[in-house]
Amino acid sequence: MELLCIQSQEHPKLPQGELKAVIECEEMKCNLDVITEGLVILNNISSEDIDEYYQILTRRLGYTHEVHQIIKTSNIHDLEKDLLSIDWQDYIHENFAVRLKRFNSQVDTVAIERRAGSLILEKTENIKVKLNKPNSLVRLVAFEDVIYIAIERYHLNKKHFEEIKPHKRPFFYPGSMSPKLARCMVNLSRVKAGQLVLDPFCGTGGILIEAGLIGCKVVGSDVNWKMKNGTAINLDYCGITDYRTFHLDVRELKMYEKVAGVVTDPPYGISTSTGDIDGDDIFKEFFHAIYDNMADDAYLCMASPHYVDLDPMINEVGFELVEQYAIKMHRSLTRIISVIRKSS
Repeated sequence: MELLCIQSQEHPKLPQGELKAVIECEEMKCNLDVITEGLVILNNISSEDIDEYYQILTRRLGYTHEVHQIIKTSNIHDLEKDLLSIDWQDYIHENFAVRLKRFNSQVDTVAIERRAGSLILEKTENIKVKLNKPNSLVRLVAFEDVIYIAIERYHLNKKHFEEIKPHKRPFFYPGSMSPKLARCMVNLSRVKAGQLVLDPFCGTGGILIEAGLIGCKVVGSDVNWKMKNGTAINLDYCGITDYRTFHLDVRELKMYEKVAGVVTDPPYGISTSTGDIDGDDIFKEFFHAIYDNMADDAYLCMASPHYVDLDPMINEVGFELVEQYAIKMHRSLTRIISVIRKSS
């Protein structure tokens, strides 16, 4: 069985990297087939696993917009025949809409949607078309001459990333990370629900919110007591209860339990960020402080500016660089997302 993922195209590599990380940490048995940028298919999924995998992906992913179960792979010439061959009563509950998305295809979107809807109505009883908020969504995806016929079983909540933007939370501070990137970084750290995640520069709590929403236990600390308190306010606002926050310098950090993942955005270039040091030394001190607080084989996902060379610091402490992604912020700054593993 197959799942089709329609991904964000705002970054060429992050959506696929996030998806691969979730597949890895959730131990999902499937093959990943990249059709083109923004379109990925997971295939060879067993019928016993398909529902669980579908729910995992829709619960976790940030840079994927939609996930659908593929019913049949067709093409522009056989589409009508293939639509009529499907027992739509097994897939549609009361009402439906057909939506087509194109990748490198020139097919007539409106014409195909209307024709597909008509053919489905021919094959069903007591089912209606409902264009606004239908119970069932039939998703057609056209890539060149291929058309994937799919059904949406679980909805991925894209509105969350708009509704929980930093300025919409009770406690706000300029420069906070976007929820979508925060969720992606949590996923890149390969943590699972129930595991402990730490952000030692928690700021307003954006990263911890996303970790908490996928079911992780979260711990945040910050040298600025206002940030520590603000993080708690925002976590409460988002309904996250399994958390602890501390007001302390990262160099004083001694966790009561070794963490399964560290996800953070250190406040580089600000002399007050760790009390009395700034520049590259912030990162060097951070790596040394965090190492013994991490479980063996745990991952660290962090953001840093492009002009800071992390490699010698990582090697000095005993970490291993797994992957990096560059995000252009503006003309003079590129943000580097690094995924780093503590070797056992």
